[in-house]
Amino acid sequence: MSKVVFKAKNRQKSGSAESRRIRRGGRIPAVIYGRAGKAVSIDLDASEFVKGTKIISESTIVKVETEDKSYDAFVKDTQRNIIDGNILHIDFYEVESGVSLRARVSIILQGNPVGVREGGMLETPLHEIEVECLPKDLPERINIDISDLKVNNSIHVRDIPLAEGVKLLSNPDLVVALVKFAKAEAAVVTEEAPAAAPAAAGAAPAAADKKAAPAADKK
Repeated sequence: MSKVVFKAKNRQKSGSAESRRIRRGGRIPAVIYGRAGKAVSIDLDASEFVKGTKIISESTIVKVETEDKSYDAFVKDTQRNIIDGNILHIDFYEVESGVSLRARVSIILQGNPVGVREGGMLETPLHEIEVECLPKDLPERINIDISDLKVNNSIHVRDIPLAEGVKLLSNPDLVVALVKFAKAEAAVVTEEAPAAAPAAAGAAPAAADKKAAPAADKK
């Protein structure tokens, strides 16, 4: 996939009032942070940014072009309005060619496991791993085919094939996916209601007829 490019303008002023003015113009204030701690203030078109981020992942290196310089960078963070969801601010992190970097790469599982078709349940406790490599070697995502995963089998981080030059930083013993049998539902036993206890000797019947007592003979 070709690199996503964002056109940006250098931002000379800062502050909340300036940021509001930028947003009213359909743009988003942003900062590019360099490895040495240097920060460059910019702003870019809001609609173009939203469109571009639909086709990238957290580990995708994008290009940010300003009037005087071009940067290779990650979209490190986006701040959103909690009411309408609009993006308020963007943080980019610059990467340098030839300098190793650390990044988290998303794991994409593909296929329907054999164990699931046999009645098992798929569990996926891990969704990303951390790696170290040069920018040119950084994968955007890692696809894993789990079609052959059987019941009581699992895939660990150590089983993930990585390209040459990509060093694994995550714990290799972490489980990425596993299939296990579902717990059988406990049978619900319905007991019959116990028979009514026999009435005690001499006791009046529970549902005695209500009849008036005979009147006493008058002498």
